Amino acid sequence: MSRYFSTWLRRSYYISRFFNWDLSQEFHIRISCVAILLATLHAIGHLTGSFRSGSDPSNQDGVARVLGSDAAPMRYVDFVRTLPGITGLIALGLFYLLSLLSIPQVRRWNYEVFQLGHLLMFPIIGLMIAHGTAGLFQWPMFGYFLAFPTLLVLVERTVRVCLGFHHIKADLKVLDNETVEITTVIPSERIWKYKAGQYIFLQVPKISFFQWHPFTVSFCRENNMMVHIKTDGDWTGRLRKLGGESGHSEIEVGINGPFGAPAQRFYDFNHSIIIGAGIGVTPFSGILADLQYKDDLDHGGAHIHDKETSAPRAVDVEKPEGAEPNHDPVSANPSDEAKPSPKAAHTFADDYRRVDFHWMVRDRNYLLWLSDLLNDVSRSQEWHRQNDEHPHLDIRIQTHVTAKKKELVTHVYRWLLEMHRTKDHPASPLTGLLNPTHFGRPDFDKILDEHYDEMMQFQRSRRQQWEGALAADPGGEEVEHSSISSIYDEELKVGVFYCGAPVVGEILADKCRQLTTRGRQDESKIEYHFMMEVFG
Repeated sequence: MSRYFSTWLRRSYYISRFFNWDLSQEFHIRISCVAILLATLHAIGHLTGSFRSGSDPSNQDGVARVLGSDAAPMRYVDFVRTLPGITGLIALGLFYLLSLLSIPQVRRWNYEVFQLGHLLMFPIIGLMIAHGTAGLFQWPMFGYFLAFPTLLVLVERTVRVCLGFHHIKADLKVLDNETVEITTVIPSERIWKYKAGQYIFLQVPKISFFQWHPFTVSFCRENNMMVHIKTDGDWTGRLRKLGGESGHSEIEVGINGPFGAPAQRFYDFNHSIIIGAGIGVTPFSGILADLQYKDDLDHGGAHIHDKETSAPRAVDVEKPEGAEPNHDPVSANPSDEAKPSPKAAHTFADDYRRVDFHWMVRDRNYLLWLSDLLNDVSRSQEWHRQNDEHPHLDIRIQTHVTAKKKELVTHVYRWLLEMHRTKDHPASPLTGLLNPTHFGRPDFDKILDEHYDEMMQFQRSRRQQWEGALAADPGGEEVEHSSISSIYDEELKVGVFYCGAPVVGEILADKCRQLTTRGRQDESKIEYHFMMEVFG
């Protein structure tokens, strides 16, 4: 797997139409299974077929005609000792060893063993190239087929080793008992062309020189980069301990990347739903920041950088004693949700883009990870709704606290806190966020059904807008009839991006298929394309 090569190819729209780079890891695993199966059958064919037949005394004349008179007679062991025999058996043995070291149980047990095991691919490739150099049956060409992909992998691994010696100073901050934050400044001499949604490989020499782990970039502006890491494993647990008692320390890291990820396809859709569960929000936080930053540059709204207007962080309000979680959803003042003005709801800019952002967390304190970013986006959205005649960017932020609370008094307590907002203090005293927070597990069936209905309304409004433009210009100088026809025939594609537990991903994928089928049946031509974040 060459991540640099696939990241570079992602830039081509036409190539990416035929190749889904998001499935490269799955393809890598499946093609490896096929390769070891075919290699095993190939070895069995020689060991039980050609070697036995060639070592038969009655077939020595045939052996002499094929391999030369000097080769005959040949015993079974002589066939095994030939260059093709030795290289083939050793390569197959190393292939099996690499496969055993790559199973999920070994990866969870010791990631370093998993990564070092993959270095066996280099002797395997060398043995495979040497396997056919004897030219017993044909001119050796297999090495030429392997040359280019081998070069790609060699260059990528060499770059990673070199970067492992080039350490960058970083700040490590423990946010809570599950999450740490690493911020750093990428040196100017590095080639660092980051796009929102990409990920990096991170090395911490104090923990291990050989371990590189993939993490999505939460935020990147110029050369300032931030990642959020969930501490649920051995390596990440040791990373958290580096914070010490104060929860803050300076460390050195190695960074390899950035690399392409499914979230990069976000910009292919004008209508998107992005869903993050816990730390799974990180692929999308950078996208939100990038979108809002570009919209502010193009259409004003630079006030978001004014620190005096920053909403306060959440106050650590004590919970009633004995509070336990609950599934019953209690919505916090849904009337305050960020929605376009009535005027904007029926008139849209030509480059109108809508983003529905859902973030699920178990505890309200986890919302502090990105509270500044979410509040900046909320303030900027409010400014554009009040000052832009036709908003170009419509971001609708909804956060969900899924922890269950069994006692009614707890529901009432946090509902009152969430509702207690004033013009002077618009942020929630409970979460510190300007956007509303819902309590309980989100009903994605209902959320996606409502989104579909709103997309239907958007289509009708857009068509009425174009028809009104045509009626105002019957000569057709500004609006052509062909443009109206294309609006009716155009498919409305919605990108649904998710990062979190696979169980929820399966539910969302099924729902997207249902809504796409519904769009074909009612001829609205609304399609929902589901993409789930997978780290390679």
